[in-house]
Amino acid sequence: MTALRAAIFNYPPRQPVAGLLAVIARLSVLLVFLAPVFFAANAARAQGVVKSKFGDWEIRCDTPAGASAEQCALIQSVTAEDKANVNLVVIVLKTSDGKSRLLRVIAPLGVLLPNGLGLHIDQNNIGSAGFVKCLPTGCIAEVVMDDKLVEQLKTGKTATFVIHQTPDEGIGLPLALNGFKEGYAKLP
Repeated sequence: MTALRAAIFNYPPRQPVAGLLAVIARLSVLLVFLAPVFFAANAARAQGVVKSKFGDWEIRCDTPAGASAEQCALIQSVTAEDKANVNLVVIVLKTSDGKSRLLRVIAPLGVLLPNGLGLHIDQNNIGSAGFVKCLPTGCIAEVVMDDKLVEQLKTGKTATFVIHQTPDEGIGLPLALNGFKEGYAKLP
């Protein structure tokens, strides 16, 4: 199983943590695994099969090694307008038991880890979460999504994820939420 497939479909979620901090932490974890897939020049490196597109989002599915069923994720990637080497991959998925929804973000290597990953939806500061792990492909934040965050993503226009390369330099990467509501509804 490739590192990307493991990151998207097999990464064991941490214990549910109340609030946004848990969601954002889990987002970073996923980004680390997906960044090479989405930003590689060779499209053949992408993992999972695109099943459908909803606005700026797509549902990708794959069957993890040892699993009996296919697992799908709602995915979007974004690159900073002024820094081509700064990108994120945002992944939303339901756990295999169907009890939790995870938001994973993979940020590029070189992010300042103590500052964590910030999230704003439209003009509202949702909060920040720490990075849980860095791999050769990037750093991951992942959180368990609560109903309030899901609703904010469904009704918002733009989610801006903020990473830092230096203590004073925050880089906001806006992600269009166009199609999130429809894609999330179709996520198996």
